[in-house]
Amino acid sequence: MRTFIAIPLPPEGHALLARLQEEMRMLHIDVRWTKPSSIHITLKFLGEIPPAMIDRLADALRAVSTGHGPFRLCQYGIGGFPDLRNPRIIWCGIEGELDRLRNLQTKVERVCADFGIPPETRKYSPHLTLGRIQSKTNLQHLQDYIKIAPDFEQEFAVERYHVYQSILTPQAPQYSILQTIELG
Repeated sequence: MRTFIAIPLPPEGHALLARLQEEMRMLHIDVRWTKPSSIHITLKFLGEIPPAMIDRLADALRAVSTGHGPFRLCQYGIGGFPDLRNPRIIWCGIEGELDRLRNLQTKVERVCADFGIPPETRKYSPHLTLGRIQSKTNLQHLQDYIKIAPDFEQEFAVERYHVYQSILTPQAPQYSILQTIELG
């Protein structure tokens, strides 16, 4: 079962991302846009794991999350990975209580390691993936837009996270919640 662990966004967070995507669609760049309601803050991609592991993993995540209370984050800014000169991903940034977010992600990473899931080798970089660049068509329009895009902030509380199943389809991945882990 293909799975990942992530923090969901509130409806107003998804609405903001949908508006940003609509503005950028008018730039006629070649992007495969992420469905706004599917956008989340990934804590850990698990890959293919046995379904029988899900309940035990969720119990272990709950055990380390009871002492980790809710915190606040903020959607802020637009950018590209690995950089704006040659982006492969368009993202919305995350600000706020990032130390608490990174602490939670570290706890999740440790629990997953206990279950034999290899640790991530890259530094954790929280973001919201708006879309994936398909070609360089009109890329300069995107770069110009990001330089002049108006500032925005959408604050939200993080009170829980989920273990999701991801089913790949030709149109887009389909996500379903397998387990919910409450903070605090």
